[in-house]
Amino acid sequence: MATKTTVPFNGTAEQEAKLLAVIESYKNDPGALMPVLQKAQEIYGYLPIEVQKIISDTMGIPMEKIYGVVTFYAQFSLYPKGKYNISVCLGTACYVKGSGDVYDKLQDVLKIGGGECTADGKFSLEACRCIGACGLAPVMTVNEDVYGRLTVDQVEEILAKYE
Repeated sequence: MATKTTVPFNGTAEQEAKLLAVIESYKNDPGALMPVLQKAQEIYGYLPIEVQKIISDTMGIPMEKIYGVVTFYAQFSLYPKGKYNISVCLGTACYVKGSGDVYDKLQDVLKIGGGECTADGKFSLEACRCIGACGLAPVMTVNEDVYGRLTVDQVEEILAKYE
């Protein structure tokens, strides 16, 4: 298994000002956490602990509640997305044809786990369930590019196209 890779938080003052303006616009709404988190993710691209702390401090909501919401809903990400977002289908048709091995190879080569981003911000990796290309199994996407009938031996060659 790959070791956990951390990407330093690089939020800007402009992003924080936007976030604070969003929070201010929802100050009288008791159900504001979800829309604030959604807007925060639009602003930053993900919801690192630093952003969650700003929301917690400004809205007076405990960190554990915010973290619970962020980790419960699949729409939220704790990690930034890379310039190239790789998604490997682990649905049944792809999995029985070897997508699990392709996913493992990507983790080894990129030295990240699922849901993580490489330290240089170039690649992020995630698993998905069925992209509707079962006839091409196993399948992975790199942004909008689709690669089908994959083998483990093709992984490094495909990654080289994005270097």
